[in-house]
Amino acid sequence: MSIEIKVPEMGESITEATIANWVKKEGERVEQDEVLVELETDKVTMEVPAPSAGVLQKINKKPGETVKIKEVIGLIDPSASAKSTPTTSTPSSTNTAPTNTNSATQNDTLPPAVRKLIDDNGLNPASISGTGKNGQITKEDVLNAIASKQSAPAAVSAPAAAKAAPSPEIPKAVPAASRGNLPRENVVPMTKLRQTIANRLVAAQHNAAHLTTFNEVDMSAVMDLRNKYKDKFKDAHNVGLGFMSFFAKAVIGALKHVPAINAEIRGTDIVYKNYYDIGVAVGGPKGLVVPIVRDTDLLTFAQIESEIVRLANKVKDGKIDLSDMEGGTFTISNGGIYGSMMSTPILNPPQSGILGLHNIVKRAVVVNDQIVIRPMMYVALSYDHRIVDGKEAVTFLVKVKEAIEDPTRLLLDV
Repeated sequence: MSIEIKVPEMGESITEATIANWVKKEGERVEQDEVLVELETDKVTMEVPAPSAGVLQKINKKPGETVKIKEVIGLIDPSASAKSTPTTSTPSSTNTAPTNTNSATQNDTLPPAVRKLIDDNGLNPASISGTGKNGQITKEDVLNAIASKQSAPAAVSAPAAAKAAPSPEIPKAVPAASRGNLPRENVVPMTKLRQTIANRLVAAQHNAAHLTTFNEVDMSAVMDLRNKYKDKFKDAHNVGLGFMSFFAKAVIGALKHVPAINAEIRGTDIVYKNYYDIGVAVGGPKGLVVPIVRDTDLLTFAQIESEIVRLANKVKDGKIDLSDMEGGTFTISNGGIYGSMMSTPILNPPQSGILGLHNIVKRAVVVNDQIVIRPMMYVALSYDHRIVDGKEAVTFLVKVKEAIEDPTRLLLDV
């Protein structure tokens, strides 16, 4: 009797998902709790394990199809045996067997479209660096490999061609040749997560009085303190001392001073929150997500750093849960790790504030009437002007600036 593979429940607000990838193929042997399929929702990506050992008898829904909660997407036959591979072959197939076998072995867990693209172009999957989840090869990785393969001969012969024909009009053909047989455009459907991110960002602009104010922070004191104690901190707490814990503590102090930025509008009421659940924006394989560090005001520097590392690893591995992202009273987004010098972060509704951190750059500044070189960072606060006044927003940033430039304030809570 076949056992049904159903879409599991994934939270009250989630009613459907998209089949991202079948890890197993029809006819393959599976063990109980082994991952069968990956589902993508508007909030998280999750893996569905096999409810029983057996053979994957039937796949009802293909990658890209939308499925409902509790819908049957496949069947497992617990009593069947996996399909066996013939041991005999014709002489002609013997010559090509090594290539096909290698391709099949490397591509067992890849989506059919990616697997077909690899086989059609005669590529060795072992030579392709995967940028997807857990190092998996994506369609884009294959297309890049094809482009590199096709452009290699042109690159070798380019110097000789230049000597033989110095005419300035000849290089016009190079851009087209470097693309090889790639199409001019690749049309890729937006994932559920990307659709939700897009909708929420647009909604944030439409439903709030969005305004941003800026300041700059001298990072010298924090950097000196970090360099002095980072090794001892690592030995004592088994986690690195980063800048985010300093800013999290500084933000909490500023939020206590300006409580409106830790509030939200709920109907015709303003809800002031006496707890501080700080969201930390993290870039993952599926896009930017904001896991929450709960009760950040009650945590030590080491506990904040450990929680950020734990959540960031879950995002990187595609294991982040919906419960990790629910709630949040304020968000910190560090675009500086990507080299951003300045930006205007967008609110994460229903929150009323988000702090954007940027790249640390050495600049000439005036200190005590002397021109000195200091590591400076621009910080930006975007806020909902419906409940936060400009004076409060500027005061918030000044409090953050004072705490970072004099970290002892963080210890004394002043």
